[in-house]
Amino acid sequence: MVALDVNIIEDLKKLSKASRKLIRLSDHEVNTILNELADLTLENKAEILAENQKDLDRMDPNDPKYDRLLLNEARLVGITEDIRKVASLPSPLNKTLENRTLPNGLDLTKTTVPLGVIGIVFESRPNVTFDVFSLCFKSGNAAALKGSRDAHFSNIAIVKLIHQVLAKYGLENVCYLAPSERAALKYILEAVDYVDTIIPRGSQGLINFVRANSKVPVIETGAGIVHTYFDKSADIQKGKAIVENSKSRRVSVCNALDCLVIHQDRLSDLPIIMSNMDKAHECVVYADAAALPYLQNSYRSDLLHPATEDSFGTEFLSMKMSIKTVNDMEAALDHIAEFSSKHSEAIVAEDQDTVNYFLKNVDAAVVYANTSTAFTDGSQFGMGAEIGISTQKLHARGPMALQELTSYKWIVKGDGQVRG
Repeated sequence: MVALDVNIIEDLKKLSKASRKLIRLSDHEVNTILNELADLTLENKAEILAENQKDLDRMDPNDPKYDRLLLNEARLVGITEDIRKVASLPSPLNKTLENRTLPNGLDLTKTTVPLGVIGIVFESRPNVTFDVFSLCFKSGNAAALKGSRDAHFSNIAIVKLIHQVLAKYGLENVCYLAPSERAALKYILEAVDYVDTIIPRGSQGLINFVRANSKVPVIETGAGIVHTYFDKSADIQKGKAIVENSKSRRVSVCNALDCLVIHQDRLSDLPIIMSNMDKAHECVVYADAAALPYLQNSYRSDLLHPATEDSFGTEFLSMKMSIKTVNDMEAALDHIAEFSSKHSEAIVAEDQDTVNYFLKNVDAAVVYANTSTAFTDGSQFGMGAEIGISTQKLHARGPMALQELTSYKWIVKGDGQVRG
C-alpha cells in the first residue's frame, strides 16, 4: 500500500506539472494530435478488441454492465468519429466573456481558462477513456483516469495508444491512468494539491462514495432514473415509438427509460403502447394495481409482474421497467419529483399548455416533449462527446463537454493606478 501511495502521488505531481504545457498549444497542434489518435485507434483496433475480450471473459454476459464494457468494430468507428468531431469544434479557451473599463481607467477582461487537472472515476466503460481524454485535451485540461477492474485490460490498451501519440510531442504526462485496484481511488480523491476537480461516472453507489469521500471538489454526474409521462392528450403512435426507443435502444445507459407514468384515462391504450416490448424485447414490466389488468390479456405473463415499492425510483440498467398510473398532471409531477434523479424526464402530449406546464415544472437536467430520452448525450447535442451528464446545479448541468470543462479568470490592465 505504501508503494502504491508513493507511485500515485508522484504520478499526479508529474500530471499537474505537465498540465501547464497544454495552455501553450495552438489549436492546430491540439487538433492534429486528436486526429492522429483517431487514426492510430483504427490501425490498432484488433489489439484493442483483443484486450477488451479479456475483460469481457471475466464478466457474466447477463450482467447489465456487460454491454457497457463491450467494444466492437462499429463502436470503435463511432468513437473515432467522436474524437474527430471534438477536434473539429472551436476551442473553448481564451474566449472573452466580459470586457469593460472602470472609471479609474482599469481595463477588465473575463476570459475562459482550463479547469486544470480533471480526475475521472468511472466504471466498466472503456469508451469513456477515449471521450474523457479527447474533451480534456481539447479544453486544455490534463486527465487523471481511474477506471474499474472490470475494464482493466481495455483501459491499459487505450491509454497506451494515447501515450504513443502524445510522446511524439513531449506530452505523455498529460494523461494518467491510475491503477485499477480499488485502493488507488482514495489517493485520487485526496489529491487536493494536484487535482482540481473530480467527475464520477457510474452507478449511484460509486457517485455517493466519491461525493462522501472526496476532498477534491466534485462535479456530480447522477444516476439516470428516467420517466416518461403519457398524458391524456398524447398521440398513441408517437407514445408507442417513444417508449420503445427510450427503453430498448440501449438499456445499460443512463438515459434509458425506467418508468412509464400514464394518465388513468389512457390505460386502455397500454396494450398498444407496450405491444412490441414483450415480443421484440422481452421486457420485464412491473405494473401498478391500476395498470396491471389492462396488460394481463395482451402481455406475456412470464414478463408481467405487480409493482412493489422497489419498482419505482430504480435505475434498472436492464430490460425492465415499471408503470405508474396517475389521475392528473399534478400526480405525475409529484411521482417524478419523489423518484427522479433529475437526469432526463419526458412528456408525450398534444395539448400545448400541458406540454409547457410540464416543461416548466419538472426539475431535471434535460426535459423532453414528444421525443425519446435517448437523446441525452453530448454527441447527440452536437458537443462531439461528453465527459458526463451533470445532475447538480452548480457550475454545469446536463451533458458536459468542452465549454463545461472551463473556468475563467479576470485579466486587469492598468497604467500605474494605485488604490487610495
